Amino acid sequence: MKWNQFRLKTTTEAEDIVSSMLMDLGIQGVQIEDRIPLTQEDKEQMFVDILPDIPEDDGTAYLTFYLGEEEDAGAILGQVRKELEQMKGYVDVGACIVEESQTEDVDWVNNWKQYFHQFTIDDILVIPSWEEVEEKDSGRLVIHIDPGTAFGTGMHETTQLCIRQLRKYVEPDTQILDVGCGSGILGMLALKFGAAYSVGTDLDPCAIDATHENMEANGIGREQYEVMIGNIIDDSRIQEQVGYGRYDIVAANILADVLVPLTPVILPHLKPGGIYITSGIIEEKEAAVVEAVEAAGLAVLEINHQGEWVSVTARKSREK
Repeated sequence: MKWNQFRLKTTTEAEDIVSSMLMDLGIQGVQIEDRIPLTQEDKEQMFVDILPDIPEDDGTAYLTFYLGEEEDAGAILGQVRKELEQMKGYVDVGACIVEESQTEDVDWVNNWKQYFHQFTIDDILVIPSWEEVEEKDSGRLVIHIDPGTAFGTGMHETTQLCIRQLRKYVEPDTQILDVGCGSGILGMLALKFGAAYSVGTDLDPCAIDATHENMEANGIGREQYEVMIGNIIDDSRIQEQVGYGRYDIVAANILADVLVPLTPVILPHLKPGGIYITSGIIEEKEAAVVEAVEAAGLAVLEINHQGEWVSVTARKSREK
């Protein structure tokens, strides 16, 4: 199916009210592009490797929306322009230029299949569900991961840094907590390395479904791996649900700006002598994370680099 795409140029001041007007007219799924700087709260909600590099705000915003071929685009655009004209009396709506184009209806998630193929991390084979393990790889440790709506296929340097540290420190009775679990790859690999139990937390509800689907593909039951939604930094409900003094390893492959406030909060969840594995740190932020780790009373064991990324591994004191 083809869609008619419309890109409306307005102002950041008016983007919310214009977006609301479009939805009132029955237009769903409005995409907003602007250069408004991220707030600290925004940054703390983004459990990703690196924040987007946003140019300086110029006050301009673009709202993109789509209409099906069967819809009367001319009539709807007429309504939009009428509403925008009325808004000019109380808000700066800007140029209100509308660019029109056509786009195909694309299955974006499944479209990943043409770009994602099996690959190795040392002796680990990461393979999507639509590919087969070749005979030459039969001796490798295999994990099935499908790219989708949650972060973490293992291709990124930050994830690989974490994987190697997990392999080094996981023991048969290990219980692991993965903060910002995404696809669940770290918790699942910890189990494949011999850990007894994994728990994952994430802010994105998509992480629950993605992890459960990947668990099923790898024959991992929910009695082995529990996933929950919430921000462990400031959500006491999640902190209680995760449990205190329970984990031999806590892994956090997230932003340095999140690791700094996370580190003192995560300390009570580690057992005495527990290992804290962090990644997602750009080289410029290494010192800040090391400082936060040491300020929390953890002893830095290793600092590893891959590309421009850093992983810091530390140990909690064995004293209770």
